[in-house]
Amino acid sequence: MVDADGTGCPVTKAIPTACGKEVVINGITGHIDGVIQDGKCVKTARSPEEREAMLTGDVKPIQTRLYWNRFVILVVFSLYSMVNAFQWIQYSIIANIFCHFYQVSYEQVDWLSVVYMLVYVPLIFPAAWLLDKKGLRTVALLGSGLNCIGAWIKIASVRQDLFGVTMFAQTVCSIAQIFILGLPSRVASVWFGPKEVSTACATAVLGNQLGVAFGFLLPPILVPNTKDDLNLMARNISILFYGTAAVATVLFFMVVAVFKEKPPLPPSQSQAVLLDTPDEYSYKQSIINLFKNVPFVLLLLSYGILTGSYYSVGTLLNQMIITYYEGEELNAGRIGLTLVVSGMVGSIISGFWVDRTKTYKQTTLAVYIISFIGMLVFTFTLNLGYIQIVFVTAGALGFFMTGYLPLGFEFGVEITYPEPEGTSSGLLNASAQLFGIVFTLAQGKLKADYGTLAGNLFLCSWIFVGILLTELLLPAAPLSSTGSI
Repeated sequence: MVDADGTGCPVTKAIPTACGKEVVINGITGHIDGVIQDGKCVKTARSPEEREAMLTGDVKPIQTRLYWNRFVILVVFSLYSMVNAFQWIQYSIIANIFCHFYQVSYEQVDWLSVVYMLVYVPLIFPAAWLLDKKGLRTVALLGSGLNCIGAWIKIASVRQDLFGVTMFAQTVCSIAQIFILGLPSRVASVWFGPKEVSTACATAVLGNQLGVAFGFLLPPILVPNTKDDLNLMARNISILFYGTAAVATVLFFMVVAVFKEKPPLPPSQSQAVLLDTPDEYSYKQSIINLFKNVPFVLLLLSYGILTGSYYSVGTLLNQMIITYYEGEELNAGRIGLTLVVSGMVGSIISGFWVDRTKTYKQTTLAVYIISFIGMLVFTFTLNLGYIQIVFVTAGALGFFMTGYLPLGFEFGVEITYPEPEGTSSGLLNASAQLFGIVFTLAQGKLKADYGTLAGNLFLCSWIFVGILLTELLLPAAPLSSTGSI
């Protein structure tokens, strides 16, 4: 390619060539993570289509194949993720009932939710290392197994003086969560083709959200507020716990039966490259690389803020609703269901959208801004006295706030390739848990001292900060496959 300089003489423009991490496949050397521009190796994020052609030279394509059992694995994973998420929220949505049964404060019941976030932070790093070293099946067995054990321990806690036992059981379930939340992007990339990855990831996240939906819906139905009959309340709580344990047990055995480490042949050329890439980077080095990646650090903060806000709203929803609508525990659960179901639709749509357009950056910013607007509307309509309005505003809030979850996962994988998906998604979840702990405790304290409005405005202010961070992320992140931002 030639062009003219200031004197009109033809000059040669440098055509970017591949650089970065070197791999040898079928005897041919190639590079997978950068291009040379202006004499420097610049790391690039790649779409699935770009990754199909990322080796230099005329490399013979490696055989790939899609297997039907990828859908079975995705469904089983989504189901046991669902049960784990159900156990996270089953206490909070009837917090006033558990306060009465165990004779504890709201703050103590809040910790049954916060423990999910607290345990995640220190243990995510060894869990991500285990995923990288031992693989998908081992981590799936640990997640589903611990989930099952925690559910059975809860059955032994149905007595008024055994709040400590139910806290221990919830801690076991929270450890199980560590081996679940980081898997959606890994399951999607290992088993699904390039045009299916984002949709598969969104579906896997959807299972977790479905669990939250059932966690909002079923406990208020199964455990009504029979505060004058503690024996009946205990029987109802036992029914809730026995049902959860039975489902968790069935799903554990399904994981044992159907969950495979990887398909015999990779689903895409990009997975073939990764499978044949020498294990040059240690897990520690991978984390260091991610924290040197400025776009990822910005995403880490913005993802943590919005997802942490969602966790806080979910945890404190019962307390918000019954503050303005006394005796409406059942409707509080239905509002939570509306929040999550609309969010599930948002997750699917965002997955399809980025699969087709690859416009991660624009979509991330748009969803963030609309989530901020939705939180403002929810905040200022909560006390109007019309619970029907709360259903509508909660649905709109959930649609965009939950729709951000799979988008954040896939954007993280996109801007950190070829670092392991489990590492990036694990760090994103750790950020969400940290912000979730701070936001839940701070919002709960503000609600107790100054009212629900103050707590919600606290979240609104932080979501606005997240918008500013996302604005900074856009020019810092690499171009997408379409060249847009």
